[in-house]
Amino acid sequence: MSEYDFDRVIERRDAGSVKWNRYPSGVLPLWVADMDFAAPPAVTRALQRRVAHGIYGYRFAPDSLAEAVLDHVRDRYGWAIEADWLVWLPGTVPAIHAACRLVEPGAPVLSTTPIYPPFLDAPRNMGRALVKLPLIRGGGQDVLDLDRFEKTFTPQSLFLFCNPHNPTGRVFSEAELTDLAECALVGGGLIVSDELHADLVLEPGLRHRPLAAIAPELAKQIITLFAPSKTFNIAGLGLGYAVIPDAALRRRLEAAIAGILPYVNVLAYDAVEAAYREGRDWHAALIEYLRDNRDRVTDVLGELPGVKAKPPEGTYLYWMNLRGTGIENPVQHLEQQGVGLSDGAAFGAPGFARLNFACPRATLNEALQRIAAGFA
Repeated sequence: MSEYDFDRVIERRDAGSVKWNRYPSGVLPLWVADMDFAAPPAVTRALQRRVAHGIYGYRFAPDSLAEAVLDHVRDRYGWAIEADWLVWLPGTVPAIHAACRLVEPGAPVLSTTPIYPPFLDAPRNMGRALVKLPLIRGGGQDVLDLDRFEKTFTPQSLFLFCNPHNPTGRVFSEAELTDLAECALVGGGLIVSDELHADLVLEPGLRHRPLAAIAPELAKQIITLFAPSKTFNIAGLGLGYAVIPDAALRRRLEAAIAGILPYVNVLAYDAVEAAYREGRDWHAALIEYLRDNRDRVTDVLGELPGVKAKPPEGTYLYWMNLRGTGIENPVQHLEQQGVGLSDGAAFGAPGFARLNFACPRATLNEALQRIAAGFA
């Protein structure tokens, strides 16, 4: 058996999995962004070594981890960052909430739609005014509505940006990011750029580029969020980090999270360093497997009446327009067929659904057969 056996089906219900225990045993869960693959062996070895230490008290991030992050960001994205730009986080969703505190109560917080649900929840939870900027169709793609962005992005506002985009799977081009940066400089507000899926670019020839790398002049306005959680399937360990070149903005975020966010999980530091240092071969194999899974989904969905879907350029999430099926609640209908998907309504798009194809091929094939039968 290969060390990187993505075909291996691992029982997860008996491990208290949020993903698998949401539904009855007859339903295959393809909803939350949680892969059904074992983490890289190097991560498991690092955790075993740390557990053997026997003491799990509060801990600072080791310098060696910061060096691993700097190497990773430079090698993969072509962005030279510095260690003192890093703010370690126990998760990025709490950081998005905390970032909303950087603008005044009632101030506008902008977000594209459809979008990862916490982008819609955080402004409301923090007493800020949510302003939706729907993506528009351009050249067969979902693109940013920069005209509307220019009219609403002011020095008092915050823009929550997501690239690669969840749920559409867009990997925004350097030209698109340059245009966005030019508008942002004129507007003068703050930007939180969620780039958690940066290492999950599936389309050959595409490369993720951080917004802050393309526009260093945005340093005083931008907080970039990264995490290895999606890439290496270690979300439960709880570690992310913000990259903030501007010292004043960095201090503002640190003040916003002080006393609210806990310390990072003591085990997570070792797991993340191992993933970045020793997980490259595993990651390359993962991308090939995910690409094949994506293509399999594309083939099946292309045969289904009333289903519109474009293959994602990045992420392991497939965004589907099911409004043409004529079924009033297509997500509920598919659950009755034995497949659990994320309802597009939570993303601001009723009638859509998001499918997570990061699972063994046997699981995916069975789910696709049920979907096909449900829409036949």
